[in-house]
Amino acid sequence: MSPFEVAAGVLLLALVGPALLLSARGTAAQRLVGLQLATALTVLLLTVLSVAFGQTSMLIVPLVLVLLAFAGTLVFTRLLRRRS
Repeated sequence: MSPFEVAAGVLLLALVGPALLLSARGTAAQRLVGLQLATALTVLLLTVLSVAFGQTSMLIVPLVLVLLAFAGTLVFTRLLRRRS
C-alpha cells in the first residue's frame, strides 16, 4: 500500500463525518460550509488517488470539480441573500 493510498483513507475517514454532519443540520449558511468541506474532501481525495494510481491524466476531474463547486457556491450564496 502506497503512502498516497494511506493519505486518501485518512482524508476519507477524518473528514467525511464532519462534512455530512454540517451538511445535514443547522442553518443554510452552516449547510453551505458543510458542502464546501465535502467538496474540498472530494477534490483532495480524487487528486491523491489519481497520483497514487499513476493516472495523472485524471487530474482534470478534480480541477473541473473545483470550478463547478465555486460557481455553485456563488449561486447558493446569492439565493441565501435574497431569502434573508
